[in-house]
Amino acid sequence: MTSVDAAGARGTRPGERIDPPSLVSLAAESIRKMILSGAFAPGERLIEERLTEHLGISRPPLREALRLLQNDGLVVTRPRYGSTVATLTDQDVFEILTLRTGLERMAVELGVPVQDRDRLAVCRKAVERMERDAREEDRGSLVEDGYAFHASIVGLAGHRRLSEIYRSVQQQMLLCMSRNLDTRERYHETLVEHVARHRYLYELIEAGDPRAVLDELAVHGERSFAERREPE
Repeated sequence: MTSVDAAGARGTRPGERIDPPSLVSLAAESIRKMILSGAFAPGERLIEERLTEHLGISRPPLREALRLLQNDGLVVTRPRYGSTVATLTDQDVFEILTLRTGLERMAVELGVPVQDRDRLAVCRKAVERMERDAREEDRGSLVEDGYAFHASIVGLAGHRRLSEIYRSVQQQMLLCMSRNLDTRERYHETLVEHVARHRYLYELIEAGDPRAVLDELAVHGERSFAERREPE
């Protein structure tokens, strides 16, 4: 079974009708996972011939998939050169991290202690998925579920515009988190240890002490690959 075939396997409830995902969307999702897992490095050229062979598709749907990923900000395509994985400058990282920290702090101030148990359940389920991803060493899914966990923290506030702002930079955050996970692993933090920090943060949220949550958020950020300082 190819990566595209695997990505297309979806369970349905009895009597449920769903539209099957297109070949383009499946290819885009497979390449997205490879980028977020670190299989492709920032700035690495994406060779069409290799991708068509790996995914078992022709060039037209592959190029459309790359176009979708370009729209998401994960891929950069240049005429007569092809596509490469998007890179992040130090300024990009600084802006993404400070924006994320500010939005999450605001959400905690508004949403902790948590009054809506359904929102808390979304947080818990995201951590549980991260724990599964770590056990399976599925780095691409771990990055995506890590984003889902942090988005669920923002969701605790029940503030629609706050959540919309957070979602607007989703792909940039995913790239940032992927880079961070790779750096932390190289500096001897295992995937299990990485997830354990998120489990601890969830437990503080569940306990309902906003000050403790804010204190943990202050040290939880992506310190591994960028000093949290304003660029010169």
